[in-house]
Amino acid sequence: MKRLSAFLLLGLLAVACSIPALAQKENKSIGENSREARRASKQYQKNARKQARRQQKAMKKYQKAQRKAAKRQQRRR
Repeated sequence: MKRLSAFLLLGLLAVACSIPALAQKENKSIGENSREARRASKQYQKNARKQARRQQKAMKKYQKAQRKAAKRQQRRR
């Protein structure tokens, strides 16, 4: 009987100790949330700049191809 109650108590303690650890991960302090938000914002801005550069490069490439095609068209006439 004592062994059964000891194992039962040990099991309950293990479950009780694991619940606060999980809850603590979700509830971050205010400083951690703002730091994480700043980091995410910085990453978003970096990706947006990178995408803008890619778009500008593609636009220049397209315009160059258009000019080249127009020159070819003029030469044929």
